[in-house]
Amino acid sequence: CGKKNRCVITLVKRIAILNKRTFYLTTPIYYVNDAPHIGHSYTTIAADVLARYKRAKDLDVFFLTGTDEHGQKIQKAAQACNKTPIEFVNGVVDKFKTLWNNLDISNDDFIRTTDERHCRRVEEIFQQIFENGDIYLGEYEGWYCIPCESFWIESQLEEKKCPECKRPVEKVKEKNYFFRLSKYQKSLLDYYEKHPHFIQPESRKNELLHRIKTQIEDISISRSAVEWGIQVPMDPTHTIYVWIDALLNYITALGYNDDMQKFQKYWPANVHIIGKEILWFHGVIWPAILMSLKIDLPCKVFAHGWWTIEGQKISKSLGNAIDPTSIIQSYGTDAYRYFLLREVPFGLDGNFSYNALIHRINSDLGNDLGNLLQRTLTMIEKYFQGVIPEIVDTDDELKRLSKSTCDKVDAEMEELQFSKALENIWAFIGHANKFIEDKKPWVLAKTNTTRTQLAAVIGSLAGAIKDISVFIYPFMPRTAVEIQQQLGILEDNRSLCLEFQQGFKKDTVVRKGKPLFPKIDPLVLENVS
Repeated sequence: CGKKNRCVITLVKRIAILNKRTFYLTTPIYYVNDAPHIGHSYTTIAADVLARYKRAKDLDVFFLTGTDEHGQKIQKAAQACNKTPIEFVNGVVDKFKTLWNNLDISNDDFIRTTDERHCRRVEEIFQQIFENGDIYLGEYEGWYCIPCESFWIESQLEEKKCPECKRPVEKVKEKNYFFRLSKYQKSLLDYYEKHPHFIQPESRKNELLHRIKTQIEDISISRSAVEWGIQVPMDPTHTIYVWIDALLNYITALGYNDDMQKFQKYWPANVHIIGKEILWFHGVIWPAILMSLKIDLPCKVFAHGWWTIEGQKISKSLGNAIDPTSIIQSYGTDAYRYFLLREVPFGLDGNFSYNALIHRINSDLGNDLGNLLQRTLTMIEKYFQGVIPEIVDTDDELKRLSKSTCDKVDAEMEELQFSKALENIWAFIGHANKFIEDKKPWVLAKTNTTRTQLAAVIGSLAGAIKDISVFIYPFMPRTAVEIQQQLGILEDNRSLCLEFQQGFKKDTVVRKGKPLFPKIDPLVLENVS
């Protein structure tokens, strides 16, 4: 009976979480040993799209991102520049914030692990875990990768190199504080079984499960040889391992152990969006820490794939990073946002190509979307003096297709399948373009007897484009605003109209502007790499 009651309580809690009208999502906090690259922007754009989508659904969204600023790698990078660690990280953090601004990232908070609010709360949480009996002093002897700030056992190494960044590892032997991760092996396996969608995609969960079942060892969570970090509260000769410090940001940003009202409002996180290389930390170590603290686990951890170039992972450590700033300066913010989330199913690896980017701009954005808007506005100006006609006919084919598209997009967005959501949106755009060819409004305009039919066709197209602006808003906010401006919707700097299938005001006058996405000559590739 006791076990049954606990299951019922757990079920009730999960239902309450699912029914709450708040939505808390996070990116990882990014390590600031160098400028941001395409991988950072990919994760953050995906989170931003989801945040905008949920806000449009009238949820109270809290979207967190930030920077991870402690550890040996930062310490060495600062020394190489003849700077103090805080001087060094301040400069790099500014680059992240500038890029997020240029990419229209709508985060609600930006946490830095050097923030006083974070440092103080991390010390308190570390002390709490220690008092719970899950931290002890021991001796670590093994392999450590400085670029990745990761400990590895010998069987995980590839020719004495880090399996992630392929750089040489160092043999270290030191007294450290350890977290009793092995204590939570069974609890983790039980949780995975009861919450099959906790880790996504499925393939990542299976990889993690295999590793958990094989062996879990206690992990070192302090360093005695690293000065740049948060001190262990009961032993100031040690600093807290950078990964433990970093993971705690998800609750320190909500004021855990301080502003509990905010924490209780938004926690547990609805989703942590991360790269697959840090899934072990988020899918095993982080849940175990939360179990030690007796805090609910996040609802989902989604580990997306890597971007590659010529089949090799793009990363700063490998020296092949692509600068997002150069790309958006050459091709535009919305084109970049669209390409990253359309080109590759979210969760899989993708190969970056400038040719593929230009093809998406010319074909999807220019020919499909841009031409649909231009043709429709031109016909409104030509046949109705620039005023969007009212629809008298209630049998609106595009309106029905729009509703079914909305349902499909909702289903894909709930699963974080951004590429599939965009495929459905572009299928609707294709239907709208075909609708023009099928209805032939230029023929209907030749006689007065078909004037009502012409108004229905043009009015229907205008309504479809309005809905398209709502569909694409999370992905391409600037383009959504531009479309609505050209449709004559935005006036006096009012906010974007996100009401799905809402009609136009009487006598709305269109304001046709420049093409949304002018054609790019694929033979003239700018050197933006």
